[in-house]
Amino acid sequence: MNKIAFALFLICRATLLHAQNKTVILSGIVKDKNTQEGLPYVNIALKTLKDSAFITGTVTNEKGLFSISELKPGEYVLELFYTGYHTCKKNVFIGKLSEFLDIGSITMEENTATLKEIVIEGKQDAVSEKLDKKIYSIEDNISQGGGSVLQAMKNLPSVTINQEGKVQLRGSDKVTVLIDGKQTALTGFGNQTGLDNIPASAIERIEIINNPSAKNDANGSAGIINIILKKNQQNGLKGKLGLISGLGALWQKQQNLPDIRPQYQNNYKFNPSLSLNYRTEKINLFFQGDAIAQKVLNKNEFIERKYDDGTVIRQQFLENRTQNVYTAKTGFDWNINTHNILTLSALYNQEAHIDRGDLPYFNQDLSERKRLWQYYENEINTAFSSNGIYEHKFKEAGHTLKANFNYTFHRENEKFTFDSFLPTIQSNDATHLIADENVSDLNIDYSKPLKQGRVELGSKLRWRYIPTRMMFLPGKNSVLDINAQGWANYNEYISAVYSNYVYENKHFEIESGLRLEYVNVSYIVTPSHNTYKSSGYTYVLPFPNFRTAYLINENNRISLFYNRRVDRPDEQDLRIFPKYDDPEILKTGNPTLRPQFTQTMELGYKSSWKKGYLYSAVYIRFIDNILTRIVTAPLGSTFINSIAQNAGKGKNEGVELIYNQEITKWFSYNISLNGYQNTIYAFRIENVYPFKVSYQADKSQMYSGNLKINGIFRLPKQLDIQISGIYLAPDIIPQGRIESRYALDIGIKKGIQKGKSELFLNATDIFNTMRIQKVQTSTGFTLKSKDLYETQIVRVGYSYKF
Repeated sequence: MNKIAFALFLICRATLLHAQNKTVILSGIVKDKNTQEGLPYVNIALKTLKDSAFITGTVTNEKGLFSISELKPGEYVLELFYTGYHTCKKNVFIGKLSEFLDIGSITMEENTATLKEIVIEGKQDAVSEKLDKKIYSIEDNISQGGGSVLQAMKNLPSVTINQEGKVQLRGSDKVTVLIDGKQTALTGFGNQTGLDNIPASAIERIEIINNPSAKNDANGSAGIINIILKKNQQNGLKGKLGLISGLGALWQKQQNLPDIRPQYQNNYKFNPSLSLNYRTEKINLFFQGDAIAQKVLNKNEFIERKYDDGTVIRQQFLENRTQNVYTAKTGFDWNINTHNILTLSALYNQEAHIDRGDLPYFNQDLSERKRLWQYYENEINTAFSSNGIYEHKFKEAGHTLKANFNYTFHRENEKFTFDSFLPTIQSNDATHLIADENVSDLNIDYSKPLKQGRVELGSKLRWRYIPTRMMFLPGKNSVLDINAQGWANYNEYISAVYSNYVYENKHFEIESGLRLEYVNVSYIVTPSHNTYKSSGYTYVLPFPNFRTAYLINENNRISLFYNRRVDRPDEQDLRIFPKYDDPEILKTGNPTLRPQFTQTMELGYKSSWKKGYLYSAVYIRFIDNILTRIVTAPLGSTFINSIAQNAGKGKNEGVELIYNQEITKWFSYNISLNGYQNTIYAFRIENVYPFKVSYQADKSQMYSGNLKINGIFRLPKQLDIQISGIYLAPDIIPQGRIESRYALDIGIKKGIQKGKSELFLNATDIFNTMRIQKVQTSTGFTLKSKDLYETQIVRVGYSYKF
């Protein structure tokens, strides 16, 4: 602990690259003032306002239209020259909010009249100038290279990964994850499935959007994480070949309880990757392929259950995993002409794993084994997504109409066999689950730049259908609840329309949007189920967003945000079938769950200087119908049931700070701090499976947060070193708390072969200190757990660009 604390406060870095300032395309039309006809071939020059230095120039086309691209933010002068007309000089302000600005029409006179001044303003950047988005490059995250995208995200400011492998933003796991701006079964439509199956080598960058606009789906109250896959933008044939290998769990964090198979150690990791891109003026063909083969200590949880009658049960939940993952994305962009683009793409992912589980149950002093539970799980998850995008570009730059159709299929095929060894009875059972997820999305988006901003309009239609079949195969002395098997069908229909308006001038910005959603969800279950019945819900609700900003000067701004968002229960939260990986802490879903609604307000401030910036924000969330799990035990029983529930109301309020500074050309650092107070108000629920048990909780409150300190050394001869330290403070969870966690990562990268190749070496959780400890209290018992799963991994990799 002393080593970690020492390293945390001495080592820092600017690890994750905030996006560079985006350039802007300025467009307009030049007309004759008297005839209002476009003037062809007018010469246009753009100069700086300060010293009249020439920046760039262009000529109007035969209709008088013009556009100037790749303009950096600043104040400029437009000068227009045309034979027989007086020269015009117009001040132009290029901001950072809009990527496209339409100047509208400029009229020129043949006589001596002069034109009135026109001022164009706009904005967009990174910790973005709007303060709603942060953008990070995967290649610059040296200490996490070679892992999954889930592992790569753990160093990002305000991001944490919980015990179930879910991403949390500012302490909440209600996050929507997109791939290239779209939801897919690979990343989940609410449950974040598959993030640990996407290799980081396939990713170009990650965008974190804390305050989404009405253009985005209303789901995901904590925000949106958008994963951008690699696609080369250069002409000709380009590509990148990579090969990564490593070892995980180099030593044990704690020895096993007696009588079980050993923990996986020195676990191999192997990750080859290939990206290809062929681009011409009309066609861009792309391919990205990755594979992962590895052994993983997937779970290693030590649990102690203390009951009010004095009974104590100690157990271990050990899960050793062998896993193979294959991912491929391919497609093409076709520039039909200057105004029309068609993109077709397909994404395929298959994840297959074999889990070998051991769960011994002992008395308090380990002198008596009460039970041994062993299982073998063979699961294959297959996901396929096809996408078609048609985009029409009108004559004015940035004036677009886009239609996007996406179909996703995901199959979960789980075969599960297990043996139960009691002192006098042995049993063998099996289960087989098949769940097929089918999702069809149609989105239409329209955007038109204005003189001082832009307007966005659009609509969305979604149909999501998931038929699920659970089959129980009981053996002799079966422990299965045979009447809890069967089938269930999940149906989801969503239709939505939205509008979003952006206004900007030199000192103020306003963005206001409204999304109106109709949602109908039905969950039809087998009539023979012994507990649950069919259920569903419908709503038609508005989801507004508002942002206003005051630009103090070029380097300082303040923004105020408000939005209302929803978290719809995912199918797995509703799923009625018990999961038998731990027979004495049994998990099931709950078809009576209802959506969680959240209102968020945030005040943000950003100050920039030549070699750094400070970003700060204070925020508060008001939460209704909290989605969580509640554990209970029937009276007189030591068996525990963990059931998905709505746990009433809550509140999350906090402050976020990000400080980035370049000290010298060879050293920079980044510190991010997120401190918050979580409040869960008193609530009462009733778990009904397998028996009705009521539970009531008083109001709970706790201060928590996380600190991440990162430093990067850019040394001579293309040698980079990155060191990252993470500290996560204790936090409350329903019925209890989770204790502090900390880790230290290090990465080294060396450019070779004249910059065409790279070698890297990294180590995550180098001192093997990361562990998740929880305490949960329910009626009649207290549960303490400590999960010592695999976090220590050493990797070496090579990549070659051609």
